[in-house]
Amino acid sequence: MAEKGPSRQRRGRPRQAEVARLAGVSQTTVSLVLGGNKQGIALHEETRARVLTAARELGYVPDPAARRLAAARNNLLGVFSFTATFPTAVEHSYYPILVGVEQEAAAQGFDLVLFTGSSPGGAQAGDPGALNRVRLADGCLFLGRHVPDDQLRRLVADGYPAVHIGRRDALEGLAWVGADYVAASAEVVRHLAGLGHRRIVLVREDDEAPASTDREHGFRTALAAHAADDPAAVVRTAHPEQHVTAAWVRDRLAEGVTAFVAEETDTGAAWRALHTAVAAAGLAAPDDVSLALLGSPPADLAAARTPTGFDIPRADLGAAAVRLLIAQLSGREHTEPLVACAFRPGTTAGPPPGRTG
Repeated sequence: MAEKGPSRQRRGRPRQAEVARLAGVSQTTVSLVLGGNKQGIALHEETRARVLTAARELGYVPDPAARRLAAARNNLLGVFSFTATFPTAVEHSYYPILVGVEQEAAAQGFDLVLFTGSSPGGAQAGDPGALNRVRLADGCLFLGRHVPDDQLRRLVADGYPAVHIGRRDALEGLAWVGADYVAASAEVVRHLAGLGHRRIVLVREDDEAPASTDREHGFRTALAAHAADDPAAVVRTAHPEQHVTAAWVRDRLAEGVTAFVAEETDTGAAWRALHTAVAAAGLAAPDDVSLALLGSPPADLAAARTPTGFDIPRADLGAAAVRLLIAQLSGREHTEPLVACAFRPGTTAGPPPGRTG
């Protein structure tokens, strides 16, 4: 019985994340203040006082084991991919991100250790505890569209340095870097509207991935301002290859749609289905219908005509993620702005049929 009391105290030990919430500051700031600000970072005295007050109110006591671990840095950054096979093939959309990660890590004097969604023992990324092995590294970057939030939440609550490549603001306390999909998607719609298109349809996968949500937000905002704000302008489907068919394309054209837009995803399913359906309908872009892609085409369609859309600066995203993670490790306040995407004119969009521009 005597052992149960200390055990309960360990489970109930306040964490830095709780101190941060009470003080209204970032966890990095809490770490900086409670660690004595050895880096000499400029902090407002009011901020420092709020952190110390919150720590006293919660009864925060630094974990000696955690302090020892924090001091034992080995200059290793982890990269965890939520895919069964690590994306090292050149044609994989994550490959340029990894190039940026590697170059920036080398420039900063860090080595990399790679983790994949399935361990040699067969544990899947979604299994409880599967992410614990990333603790072998000083901190970790995470890649992937579908992330086990509960496991990442535990890592963040433990104060483990982590950065997700791609927006994850729904998970409190997790740092992330991202591309400005809202502005980039809006620019594509403005381009189509400038060519004369008024009925435009977006095809996206049926999930709540932040990248998809951002793209749809930019699409709808620009559509309302520059074209016809149609509630049916966004089609969400879990199986684009079944939903987006030649007959479906013909039906939309008969309703007055003159341009289709697809989102880029890990699978490229939406663009591949749209590209295939238009060809099966005996139509050609941009003569019969205009097409645009919010991102880059999948590898198997990369040799086809360059789609109108935008390019994601993946190497820049990787480098920004490394800088943000290293800032966490050193206890520095640091933010990375959204990375702008470059508009790509392409050759798949033109004026609607019967209009010369």
